[in-house]
Amino acid sequence: MLLRFVFLSTLLCCLTGYFSPVSEAAEQKPNIIFIMADDLGYAELGCYGQTKIKTPHIDKLAADGMKFTQAYAGCMVCQPSRSVLMTGQHTGHTAVRANDLNQLLYEEDKTVAEVLKAAGYATGMFGKWGLGYAGTSGQPLKKGFDTFTGQLLQVHAHFYYPFWIWHNNEKRMLPENENNQRGTYINDLLHEDAMNFIRENQSQPFFAYLPYIIPHVELVVPEESERPYRGKFPKKQILDPRPGYIGSEDGLTTFAGMVSRLDDNVGELVAMLEELGIRDNTLIIFTSDNGGQGGTWKEMTDFFNGNAPLRGHKGTMYEGGLRVPFIASWPGKIKPGTTSDLQIGFWDILPTFAQVAGTKVPEGVDIDGISFLPTLLGKGTQEKQKYLYWEYTKDKIRSRALRRGDWKVVQNRMNQPVELYDLGKDIGETKNLAKQHPEKVKELTKVMQQAHTEPRDFPQNLKPIGIKGYVK
Repeated sequence: MLLRFVFLSTLLCCLTGYFSPVSEAAEQKPNIIFIMADDLGYAELGCYGQTKIKTPHIDKLAADGMKFTQAYAGCMVCQPSRSVLMTGQHTGHTAVRANDLNQLLYEEDKTVAEVLKAAGYATGMFGKWGLGYAGTSGQPLKKGFDTFTGQLLQVHAHFYYPFWIWHNNEKRMLPENENNQRGTYINDLLHEDAMNFIRENQSQPFFAYLPYIIPHVELVVPEESERPYRGKFPKKQILDPRPGYIGSEDGLTTFAGMVSRLDDNVGELVAMLEELGIRDNTLIIFTSDNGGQGGTWKEMTDFFNGNAPLRGHKGTMYEGGLRVPFIASWPGKIKPGTTSDLQIGFWDILPTFAQVAGTKVPEGVDIDGISFLPTLLGKGTQEKQKYLYWEYTKDKIRSRALRRGDWKVVQNRMNQPVELYDLGKDIGETKNLAKQHPEKVKELTKVMQQAHTEPRDFPQNLKPIGIKGYVK
């Protein structure tokens, strides 16, 4: 009898240990956090060569993980770039191909959030969406996200002190920002909700998509972020030409403060993961939705060498509009201090995250992406893209570009000549080699034509709420 009791007691202890939280944590799927800045240039981080703006937390993320030198956004402006990210399809195939409030995701457009949710992940999104507004099939809660705080329309994400913001399907009112008051800096609220989501879901696998709106203009940030830079740069007034937008009397200082505030957000996030004991089981990606800003803000971008050594800026198909900083950190999985020159694009995110989660892209869902998990882990054979393709299509206006190997073609308008560059020898795209290599132009132009499918015929009678009624 005594031996039987001892045996049963030992068995019970073993079973209790087997089903304990520690054992469950050991078997839990990896958490995934995707942080995406807005309009952050390729060289506006210290780890990519920035010397005037301090980004110690993001730099440490790179030092602890892998930095990509040839990573590309989905497009050269925000809305189509985000569509590529969500669907795993480049802009020759994805639904949204322009900054156009009428372009959005439909029910049949499967997203990375839907793939991860089906794999047992809690999913949360905090920031700029741009792929479907209230009452449409493209809302975040209809595209795989359990919870959402942010802006449905990209134009709403231009403002840092609005008097309301979306939380799930309801408006969260911010009376402290009414009548031009500056009570709540909206990116702080997005960050706070993201942190709370992670705390609440720490005991299960989660996907946190954090498309923060910094450092997209408006050019404004709380004083404590500007203070470290005050007096260090030439004082330049940088005012937004659009009515109702906040500008800055000390624009260079304000911009540097915005980037540093984003860096602080990253530092707080990593510190919380360590405090919760889940840092080692969390893959963090940090990137930007497109290149650094031009236009009214080109002088600012040039002062900080924000896109150096690349040509162009946001809104162009040159490298300065498309190539972005891209950092991956996963303790114990990604070797610290590594650099990769693998050519990847936003369409590669969906299959990569699916593989991280131990699942597959659903049958019948066509994507252009290839998982780069073998590169992250330094294991297995890395399949490479045959080419990278981008287009911007709105009405009858289309610009496009394609990279294959070191060759890149750019066509700024369909009625303009195709330009040819050798990025292996000319990263700044200074020498157009089209006349010297007409056969290469012809060859790559044919590939561009094959990469393009006709865009969706969106109805033009949709009427999303504009800027009026959101601020001021």
